[in-house]
Amino acid sequence: MNARRRTGTETAHHVVVLGAGYAGMAAAVQLAARSGRRPGARVTLVNADDRFTERMRLHAATGQPLAELSVPELLEGTGAAFVRGWVTAVDADARTVRIDDERVLTYDTLVYALGAVADTTSVPGAADHAYTLDGAQDAALLAGRLARLDSGTVTVVGTGLTGIESAAEIAERYPRLKVVLLGAREPGADLNRKAGTHVRAALGRLGVEVRAGAEVTKVLPGGVELAGGEGVMADAVLWTGGTRVSPLAAAAGLETDGRGRIVTDAALRSVSHPEVYAVGDAAAVRQGYGAMHGTCQSGMPTGVHAALSVDRALRGKQPKPFRFGHYHTPVSLGRGDAVVQFTRPDGSPRHICLTGRVAVRYKETVTASPWPTYGRMRKMPASGAFWPRGGRWTRVRAGR
Repeated sequence: MNARRRTGTETAHHVVVLGAGYAGMAAAVQLAARSGRRPGARVTLVNADDRFTERMRLHAATGQPLAELSVPELLEGTGAAFVRGWVTAVDADARTVRIDDERVLTYDTLVYALGAVADTTSVPGAADHAYTLDGAQDAALLAGRLARLDSGTVTVVGTGLTGIESAAEIAERYPRLKVVLLGAREPGADLNRKAGTHVRAALGRLGVEVRAGAEVTKVLPGGVELAGGEGVMADAVLWTGGTRVSPLAAAAGLETDGRGRIVTDAALRSVSHPEVYAVGDAAAVRQGYGAMHGTCQSGMPTGVHAALSVDRALRGKQPKPFRFGHYHTPVSLGRGDAVVQFTRPDGSPRHICLTGRVAVRYKETVTASPWPTYGRMRKMPASGAFWPRGGRWTRVRAGR
């Protein structure tokens, strides 16, 4: 990678970060902190909103407001620029980004962090009739709908972690409403026996009706239709059944996998365009145990590692391989209960877990940690470069 591009005169190497989610913010803050100490580099962060969304709290936003966390304020004094707008196109060959179909940014290095959203395209009617939790506005829309219901049924589609947390939160916050949780698998199926049993008992205590083995084939204005034709009536449907990434990467000509995620090398660079780094949900990151699944705990390290890699390249050094091992799965079960499942580096459950109040305190510590972490990184960049590497689990053997 050349430290600078030449266009008649020598200019600063421009690093553009797309997306201010957990991974994108980590990359932008780390880059801003480091580039501010080195001439010849500048950073621009692009995001659709100037507010940082704590996605781990969106399920709770159905009953309480989210904190107002300002991205420009966090970047203030670092020298990094913030551009508010929707990314509508990327030209990987020309190294340009189009914003709101009106403005164009050029880059020398791109950090692509446009994460995933709820996949409402796979089932007819989901995009038109279901609520999602993709951002603060989505959560506010659902909260408004729930507040207007004196009685009725809320159907949550998807028995993964978001579905579990949302169903529990809604059932506790709105006891006058019936909550039905639908999905192909039992809630907590990926947890150990004790943790999974606790999850299902908590849902039962909150009055959530769980229907495992249910496949939703259509979302209607007044409910959902299941495989076989059965209808489940609902006054509101929340869709948490899977995610999808933006098609912009594939449209830009970047090599992507079957889910549209950018295929990366060991240093998180695009295998087709090495001046592009992909992080968080937007990246297909391979470890010794297989493709890494996107979470906050893994997303922030990918952002920091991409920033460290860019910094090394600007200093004429080779980026190092990225390695990460998962270590826990925290699950909220309303305000007063939770489960924390400790995991092996590949994400499979260990025998150890926490439940009840101690798990609530642990989960809140984890949920509240990203924003202060960005603040510390701004002052001490090295403070963000610590995470579990996963030992033998994450080593990618030659020929695999």
